[in-house]
Amino acid sequence: MASTPIRSRPFFEDKNRAFWMLQSIGWGGYFLLRVLGGIANAMGWLFVVPTALTTATGYSLTLLMSAAYRRLFGMRPFIIWPVTILILLVASAGFSSIETWAHATFYRTGPMPSGVQLLSAILLDFSVLGAWSALYYGINFYILAEQQSDQLLRLSAQASSAQLAMLRYQLNPHFLFNTLNSISTLVLLKQTERANTMLSRLSSFLRYTLVNEPEGEVTVTQEVETLKLYLEIEKMRFEDRLRTTFEVEPDAADALMPSLLLQPLVENSIKYGVTPMEEGADIAVAAQRLGNRVHIRVSDTGPGSNLSEAMARATVSTGVGLANIRDRLAQAYADDHRFDVQAGDKGFTVTIDIPYRTAAMAA
Repeated sequence: MASTPIRSRPFFEDKNRAFWMLQSIGWGGYFLLRVLGGIANAMGWLFVVPTALTTATGYSLTLLMSAAYRRLFGMRPFIIWPVTILILLVASAGFSSIETWAHATFYRTGPMPSGVQLLSAILLDFSVLGAWSALYYGINFYILAEQQSDQLLRLSAQASSAQLAMLRYQLNPHFLFNTLNSISTLVLLKQTERANTMLSRLSSFLRYTLVNEPEGEVTVTQEVETLKLYLEIEKMRFEDRLRTTFEVEPDAADALMPSLLLQPLVENSIKYGVTPMEEGADIAVAAQRLGNRVHIRVSDTGPGSNLSEAMARATVSTGVGLANIRDRLAQAYADDHRFDVQAGDKGFTVTIDIPYRTAAMAA
């Protein structure tokens, strides 16, 4: 049985835990270095005692400094920096006084230092506390920047999801209007059985669209099955005038794509390819995998189009059709996609090229 990899938690996820770990490690390293330096300079093991007192002083002072810095952190820079320097000076003076007194107590036989003499180590101690302060501010600014970056990513993802949902929700009212209009016509013609059949198929189609997340992805197979539900409804209107074929290669069947992406294309083909022609038209949907790409093609055998008519059809279309698809592809794949529209002497073809991804790859 394959073991599930354990994801380590970010070190700064728990700020309080990270602070105490770094504080203890930092001052523990300071104590060790000072002791080793004293022994190397033949000061004896007694040097451990004043060094321990000095380390404890630095540890305690930096705890007080961190409490003061936390209050300063949200203030404006012209307040933060002068107050920080003042705190550093006061703390360094206190640190130097205790360090000088501790060393004099254990190593000097003459009178104890007093007054300015207690500040003899202030430069070294100012450097140590200054470095500690720089690390404290640097780490906290880093954490703040990471939090803001994460927040921006979440907001961006939410905005993207909201826009995808908006684009997806444009489809249902548009399609629903056309279908209900057809059902109304059947009712007026007293074709009750056909109207009931169309309502049943419409219910199945809408149930499918409501189950899937608006910003979600489905496989090519699922998308084709949805198209078949939609086309069953449309065939109630056009009967033999609407002829469809589907060619989905096995390698492309499990590829992921935005749900309901192809429905506007088929609707576009019905409106401009099937409706104007007495004999109707063929609509073909094909999908194939080429390396790490998936090519999807929707074509029809509608009336021939010159370039200006083709551009008008591609631009206006069903109101939300092709423009909607362009926006959804841009949201889902940024620049990593292709959307081509071609009009020949007869018929209209739209080709979509997207990256090949499966549910297993996306997990």
